[in-house]
Amino acid sequence: MISSRLREIFNSKLGIDISSILLPQKNVDMQRWAVVACDQFTSEPEYWEDVHSFVGENPSTLHLIFPEAYLETESPEEKSNRIKKINENMNSYMKNQVFYELTDSVVLVERTFANGIKRHGIILAVDLENYDYKKGSQSLIRATEGTIVDRLPPRICVRENAPLELPHIMVLIDDKDKTVIEPLKEKKVSFSQVYSFELMKESGSIKGWKISDEKDLENIANGLLKLADKEGFKKRYGVDDKYGVLLFAVGDGNHSLATAKACWDKIKQTLSEDEAAVHPARYALVEVVNVHDDGLVFEPIHRVIFNVDENDFINEFREYFKNEKGWVAVTNEKPETKGHAIKFVTRDTQGYLIVEKPSSNLEVGTLQKFLDDYINKHPDIRIDYIHGEEITEKLGKQPKNMGFFLPHMDKNELFRTVILDGVLPRKTFSMGEASEKRFYLEARKIR
Repeated sequence: MISSRLREIFNSKLGIDISSILLPQKNVDMQRWAVVACDQFTSEPEYWEDVHSFVGENPSTLHLIFPEAYLETESPEEKSNRIKKINENMNSYMKNQVFYELTDSVVLVERTFANGIKRHGIILAVDLENYDYKKGSQSLIRATEGTIVDRLPPRICVRENAPLELPHIMVLIDDKDKTVIEPLKEKKVSFSQVYSFELMKESGSIKGWKISDEKDLENIANGLLKLADKEGFKKRYGVDDKYGVLLFAVGDGNHSLATAKACWDKIKQTLSEDEAAVHPARYALVEVVNVHDDGLVFEPIHRVIFNVDENDFINEFREYFKNEKGWVAVTNEKPETKGHAIKFVTRDTQGYLIVEKPSSNLEVGTLQKFLDDYINKHPDIRIDYIHGEEITEKLGKQPKNMGFFLPHMDKNELFRTVILDGVLPRKTFSMGEASEKRFYLEARKIR
């Protein structure tokens, strides 16, 4: 049990709840329990079929989530039945005590990727009252990229009657001096380990330690308080009072956090002020990672469009960007330009889309602006956002498809860019390849 003073710091000053985290019991097969985020491998249903075969009827987060690979293929009735089954499974897991509870704790996470690189984070819950994904937001928790509101309804359907949440959300802190998470990493052998296992499908391994000592928790709180200090924030980023403090930038899972926010906004309308202050749905479980963590790599998110006429696309691209000197080069060599050159591939060709005088700062902004306009005019065309060059090339080379490759973004500029310019174009970057995403593991009651 932590002191009331420390609880007040977490709850009131930082908007953090550490009262409860659910973990699967020790007899659960953890490799079958943990599955990758639902919005990964959306164009590869065979991945999820392999996962189903591997998991079977064993206790697993697979039975508690809706893989988005099935959103486009299932009928409304099938989706409704799947969501109903998810809620039934959640209730069954709680009734049959599949979980045990950590109280007044955070979990230190060490994720080791297949290449041996490690990334560290801490699991805790953040106050949705401090989160606003809308453009121009000055909230303590902010999106880093545009939120597609049309993507929320199916996620809301899953969450609105669910008794549990299972997070794949990762939020970032800009802790250059490494004061919050890294001191825990250095003394992890002194903590109680709560899990350690190999992840499925050669996705590396993961370990977790319970952090419950008051002194360790207070050090976390003090580190976050320093990052949230208004005067320190202004000095760090060279801004004035019109800019609100940004403590947590949502790196992964923004649409899941936006879903939690939408559900909470609906729930709180039925509550008194006192009830709203303590309702579990007010918070969302996340993993907090330092943007300066050596194991955190920003990968570009590529694009593939389906059912497209290549020649028509190229002609419309030239017309769309004629005032910005847009042209197309069918070549293996990247053309010389001071503007943007975006590589593309089709079944028969590959080349570059060039915009000599782009109005967008980033290549992703240039491409996405055109893709949004083009797809709006051609509603039979579908788009997917792809992690990894290999699958982008594979899909892009299929008949009537086009794949587009985007460059890396410097992660050290993320916070400053979001503070000064607002959200980035949607799907600007990804923190690692698809197999390196958060796996569902911890849970939390929201009812």
